[in-house]
Amino acid sequence: MSRWRKAVTAAAVGMAASGGLVVTSSIPSQAEASLVAKYRCTGGVAGSGVDLEARVTPQVTAGRMDVRWDVSYKSLQKFGSPGFFPEGSSLHLEGVVDVSGAWNGQLRPRGDQAQAQLVPGSYLELPEGLSDGAALDRTGTIRFEPRGLTLKFTPAEGDVKVNSDESSEIEYTGSWNWKYTAPTYDDHLKDIQWTEGLDATAKLDFLGTKVAYIGRREQNLGKIRVKIDGEEVTSGLVQPGKDSTGADVTGTKTQEVLWTSPQLEYGPHRIEITNTESKLAYLDAFQVFISDVPEPPQHDRATCTLQNDPGAIDVTVPGATTTPTDDPTDTSSPDPSDTGDPTDDPTDPNPPNPQDPDDDSHAIGGDRVIVVPYASTSTSASSTPKSTGPTATRYYRAQVANTPSGGVETGVAPGEEQAPVGLMAGGMALVMGSAGGGLLLRRRRAAHAGGAQ
Repeated sequence: MSRWRKAVTAAAVGMAASGGLVVTSSIPSQAEASLVAKYRCTGGVAGSGVDLEARVTPQVTAGRMDVRWDVSYKSLQKFGSPGFFPEGSSLHLEGVVDVSGAWNGQLRPRGDQAQAQLVPGSYLELPEGLSDGAALDRTGTIRFEPRGLTLKFTPAEGDVKVNSDESSEIEYTGSWNWKYTAPTYDDHLKDIQWTEGLDATAKLDFLGTKVAYIGRREQNLGKIRVKIDGEEVTSGLVQPGKDSTGADVTGTKTQEVLWTSPQLEYGPHRIEITNTESKLAYLDAFQVFISDVPEPPQHDRATCTLQNDPGAIDVTVPGATTTPTDDPTDTSSPDPSDTGDPTDDPTDPNPPNPQDPDDDSHAIGGDRVIVVPYASTSTSASSTPKSTGPTATRYYRAQVANTPSGGVETGVAPGEEQAPVGLMAGGMALVMGSAGGGLLLRRRRAAHAGGAQ
């Protein structure tokens, strides 16, 4: 313990003993900082462009290192659904962090976010956080530098119905009419589209592996031609006026699957139905199916490019150290003639070393803020040295999002030690002055009372 600290401690103990002041010392522990990496993503679910911000935070503990990324949208543009998908589709993000020094290689923080049921244009929710880590079995300095970011969308297996209302997702040509049917028929979502126009057409673009045409069956309906991606799958026409045996339908049957495509390769497709006669025809919905897609195609992926230089974070992991406490048998008190300046002595041949984890100093130098963690201490009568265990010294570039220069609680660095000492000295003087003033006032009152008697 330095002479200055001994002097301050002795003064604090003296004041506490007289009942004037109780001093509690709180020494900051390891601080935590983040780098901010900015990305511009284009193509796939990003469309013409989406801006992201990733807050990159290394976390080093005894025997392990981890990196966490917190990713957020930084503009109005967001990733959009490329099609109709059931609940459970996933947005996957994966970052890259180069690690060098005492540990060499890459960490790849990754995370997935499940999505609700989607239609084209629905925005995609981002993962709450990406993370990756590795075992750490040596001491030394480790540098963390964020690099690339990749993104892909994986559709959920299942199906979704696209209703035939006046949605812009279904393109109608010819004389189609919408009708609300709840009082009479059990059509999908209680409505239906109908036409009596020759060559009236309805088209839907979708992503999937199969599609079905849903309508009504009843007598004397027009025959329907169905195309997938501009081609007829079979030469035969769909006949909604007949049942599965070829007999004329009696009455009206709703939500009938009139036609189903063969299995398709997952990707963008178009279904097109056309009324080939000047007779009544119906469209209730299209049903899009998605089979298991183990690896999404390139057209669902976005390319993300780093837009800034986020800098790097160096984490120094020293070995176990010991912090000796004061010897309780030491009855010596500070030398009253010792007026040692608490600041560094320029003639000191061993000035504080900011890269020494055992050196009680905080320093700012070059383009980095150096934060040296201390072990928390408290008043103790024990004289046994206490081991602080592995700690981490972090060296932060000036680009850090939250430049730490102190403890976790406040994030404010103690500068030179004169400021807090001056505050304690002022407090001591105030309390001592108050005590002396009170004593003088009591003596005067006693003297005055004696004179009156």
